Amino acid sequence: MHQQLLDYISSAPTPYHAVESAVARLQALGFQALDEKSQWDLVAGEKYYVTRRDSSLIAFCYSDDLAEQGLRILGAHTDSPCLKVKPSPDATNHDYQQASLEVYGGVLLSPWFDRDLALAGKVSFVGSDDQLQSTLVDTKRPVAIIPSLAIHLDRTANQGKAINPQEDMSPILWQGKAFENMRDWLFHWLTGQGLTAKEILDWDLSFYDAQAGSEIGVNREFLACARLDNLLSCFASLEAIAQAPDATNYLLVLNDHEEVGSGSTAGAAGNFLRATFDRLVADVNVRHRVEANSLMLSVDNAHGVHPNFANKHDAGHGPILNKGPVLKFDANQSYATQSVLASELRLLARNAGVPLQSYVTRADMRCGSTIGPMTAAATGIETLDIGVPTFAMHSIRELCGREDPAYLATLLAAFIARGAQA
Repeated sequence: MHQQLLDYISSAPTPYHAVESAVARLQALGFQALDEKSQWDLVAGEKYYVTRRDSSLIAFCYSDDLAEQGLRILGAHTDSPCLKVKPSPDATNHDYQQASLEVYGGVLLSPWFDRDLALAGKVSFVGSDDQLQSTLVDTKRPVAIIPSLAIHLDRTANQGKAINPQEDMSPILWQGKAFENMRDWLFHWLTGQGLTAKEILDWDLSFYDAQAGSEIGVNREFLACARLDNLLSCFASLEAIAQAPDATNYLLVLNDHEEVGSGSTAGAAGNFLRATFDRLVADVNVRHRVEANSLMLSVDNAHGVHPNFANKHDAGHGPILNKGPVLKFDANQSYATQSVLASELRLLARNAGVPLQSYVTRADMRCGSTIGPMTAAATGIETLDIGVPTFAMHSIRELCGREDPAYLATLLAAFIARGAQA
């Protein structure tokens, strides 16, 4: 399964591409497309999906007994920390064409230096028919780089120097006068791909590591790849649906913008899930019963105990790579897990042959958060936070155990097939 995971991540350099690839997988599994702007005429037993802003997705198996059975919900996010291109990015310095950037999310900045950077995202343009069009783009090959400053010119570079993303991280795209500016280059690139464009208007573009994911280690026991957080969880959720073809009463939600707080129409703080629930169950009394009988797994990566920095973990809660998924706890509700439902999931995992670990942050540190608590608060649906342990979270290249994605998919399949009851 690990190669399929790496292939999925390679196909998904941005949330738009992640949803596009997810849609292709769901269509192959018999899911039908819905449009938020149209009337829904749902048929019991059929499978459907709907997207929002092309970067978030909800898929579900519709049933007419939702009130009694509830829904088993899998939630993950499609976005990852990255460097985005500003609307007017151009800067020419000493014959080098550069692009100014915005930092998206909590990026670990230093690993972005000296990497082969490709460019991907969505571009809006005026087509040959004078109509507004949009297309997904992906250069696939590296088109930029952010070179480090040589140690000879900064002898303090290894002494914890701060990185200023405005001043230190403008990538170099080309030298000389090959193109007037980045918009001109992108126009030529698009037309070279066979698209007929008259004018580029706007874009949502980000740089990403062009190096493909790979197996690492003497025994190939690790996977090194960009965007494991959180495309690994998206992939495992899709794989779970494929592994449980007879499952009913389940729903998958993949939200954008988790890394920046989820506050958008495509994010978990928006109404995408709530609006879908309203259309699945129009009667408010029945809908509240559905929510009360439902259970959600918020699937997002966890921190494996780093052998060089073990003191950053609580001694009793240091997840190990390749030892199974991790239940995440936080008394301050940055994770939504509570003990009774955690016990039920532990029993389900045991019966499925999946090892399950636990994570709690040190008492003198704060943990991150997920879409779990905000979804639970907004819907009243009980939620557990779970994910695969990783190293280097929010780096340009992250690391996980080769065995853990399969463990996670197996557990998620058991969950949607049978719920969290033993």
